Amino acid sequence: MTNGHSVPLAPPRSPAPRGRLRNDPVAGAKKVLLAAPRGYCAGVDRAVIAVEKALEQYGEPVYVRKQIVHNVHVVSTLEQRGAVFVDDVDEVPRGSHVVFSAHGVSPAVVAGAAARDLHAIDATCPLVTKVHREATRFAKAERTIILIGHTGHEEVEGTMGHAPDRTILVNGPADVASLTVDDPDNLVWLSQTTLSVDETMETVRLLRERFPTIENPPSDDICYATQNRQVAIKKVAPQADLVIVVGSANSSNSVRLVDVALEYGATAAHRVDYAEEIQQEWLDGVQTVGVTSGASVPEELVHEVLEQLADAGYGSVEEVVTAHEDLMFSLPKELRTDGSGNATRGLGGRRR
Repeated sequence: MTNGHSVPLAPPRSPAPRGRLRNDPVAGAKKVLLAAPRGYCAGVDRAVIAVEKALEQYGEPVYVRKQIVHNVHVVSTLEQRGAVFVDDVDEVPRGSHVVFSAHGVSPAVVAGAAARDLHAIDATCPLVTKVHREATRFAKAERTIILIGHTGHEEVEGTMGHAPDRTILVNGPADVASLTVDDPDNLVWLSQTTLSVDETMETVRLLRERFPTIENPPSDDICYATQNRQVAIKKVAPQADLVIVVGSANSSNSVRLVDVALEYGATAAHRVDYAEEIQQEWLDGVQTVGVTSGASVPEELVHEVLEQLADAGYGSVEEVVTAHEDLMFSLPKELRTDGSGNATRGLGGRRR
């Protein structure tokens, strides 16, 4: 369904009834290994709260360009509260409030919003903004930027828009051999923030083989949350007969968690948006289930998965902790006020 515009949304849903999965016997005791960290990162939390606070502060409707984060449940829930999701700013009525998603936008999108007299609220993750600034700086220095990322991803489109004439997109290791550049001694690489760390480093290794003088970014572009969730599932995967990743199909970091789980020893791994998508046959002969979630997934969806697994006999849950996260980002400047309009610190908060 859509909300009258062209961004696809999930319909309202009710959690699946309990007792749907059978408690079939297996060899040994059943258990769940619950990866931590998992779920909401600071950038996602900030973006979601930005839409919620904009609705409170300005009233309905508040328009959002693209999905605020890549999770169908989050988007559908915000839509029910009065957010209107659109593909581009030219669909937003003049003078309205519009929120830019956590994935970031190009300067052309910002200019398009200004041309329509829109009140723009930039919910771009600060870690994505860092990559934008790097791209702008290297372009001004007339460097050629090799951007490692996925064609069509909103973050990639936004980053390339900051240096469109200086950026070459490389999707992964397979693209390196055919890459051609005008000046092989004037290269720097950047990356999308939500990629597989291992695959990105393999791409960089191959780039270095072809272009030994290619420069690294000033600091890691792959965000802390993406790295932390991959590290956690790497520890869980060798012990798991099955890994369930909660996250949406268009969430790059969620999809990568499935890949990482399989690469690091999980017998099987599946991605689900909701607990009701778990199939009985996935549990056949399974003693240990690993569970994690992507960085745009609210914890309530993980709890629903744990409840369904408990009905199937996986009531013993052991949390596997590889890092602790306490980072918070300030809200967009337009939203750093309380209900009376008084200035506040405006932290995005942190919800688990």
